[in-house]
Amino acid sequence: MGTASAFAPGHLTGLFQICDQPGDPLLKGARGSGVSLDLGVHTTVRAEDAKSTDWSVKINGKVIEAPVSEAVLSKFKRHLPGPMSITVEHTVETPMMAGFGASGGGALSLALTLNKATEAGLTRLEAARIAHIAEIECRTGLGSVFAAERGGFGILTEPGAPGIGKSLTYPDQERLRVAYLYYAPISTKEALSDLALRAKINELGGSFVEELMADPRPELFVTLSRRFTEHVGLVTPRLRSLLDATDRAGFTFTMAMFGETAFTVVEKDRAEEAALAAEKAAPGYEAVVVGVDTEGAQLVG
Repeated sequence: MGTASAFAPGHLTGLFQICDQPGDPLLKGARGSGVSLDLGVHTTVRAEDAKSTDWSVKINGKVIEAPVSEAVLSKFKRHLPGPMSITVEHTVETPMMAGFGASGGGALSLALTLNKATEAGLTRLEAARIAHIAEIECRTGLGSVFAAERGGFGILTEPGAPGIGKSLTYPDQERLRVAYLYYAPISTKEALSDLALRAKINELGGSFVEELMADPRPELFVTLSRRFTEHVGLVTPRLRSLLDATDRAGFTFTMAMFGETAFTVVEKDRAEEAALAAEKAAPGYEAVVVGVDTEGAQLVG
C-alpha cells in the first residue's frame, strides 16, 4: 500500500529513578534526565497487500534478532486495515546496547512509519504508546520512547508513556554539544532485572531529579550524573581511567545508563577540546561530537 520513513533521535541518560510498579504499562517508566542527539535511528517501512500478514526486519542491512521491533509489529497487527506483507529497515547511527536509546528510537520510528505506510489511521500519540508498551514489556528501557518522542535536553519529571509522562526542558540548548566515547555494550534488560542495582539506582535517582527540577542547569546535570554514576557502581576499569583523565583535563564526563560509554554536555566552543581529552585517555578509540536534537521523532519524506 505504501512506504514511509522516520527518524528518532538517540538519547543519553545520565541519571534516573525506576518507576515500574504500576500494573498498566502506560503508567510505567522513569523519572530522570538526559539529552537527545541529532544522531539516532532511521526507519523505513514498505507495506503491500497480501493474503496473510507477515514481516521481515533488518538492522543496518542485516536480518538479526529485533525483539522490540517484533513486539511493535505484533501489537500493530490488529490495527492493520487488512493482511499485509511488511518490510522494515532500521539504520542505527549510534552504538547499540550502549545507552543511546536505540531500542526506544527504533520502536517509535517503526510505530510512526507503520501507521503511515499501512494507513492504519492511528494518531501520533496512539502509535507512540504502542512503542512505549513494547519497550516496557521487552525490558529494554523505561523512558526512551518518551524521550525520543519529545527530543531535547531535559528532565522527565513524571513517568509514563507519551501523553502521560511529564517533562521540563533545559534552557539555551542551542549553545550545547555532546561529546561521547563508546567502548562496549551493557544489557539494559539484565541491569533492570538486578534487584541490588535497582535499589542503588532508586536511592539517589529521585532526589537528583528533584534537585534538577529546582535548578535546571546543564552544568548541574553533568555533576549529578557523575555522582549517580559513582553511586551505581558500574564503572569499568577503562571507564575509570577515562573519567579520571578527563577530570584532570577540566571536563566532567559521566557514564551512559546503560552502556560502557562516557559522555559530557558542554558549550559548543569547548566540545572538540572535550572530545580530544577523551581520546587521549582512550588510545585507539574515537570520541564523537554531536548536537542536541530539539524536534523529537519525525516522519520524513
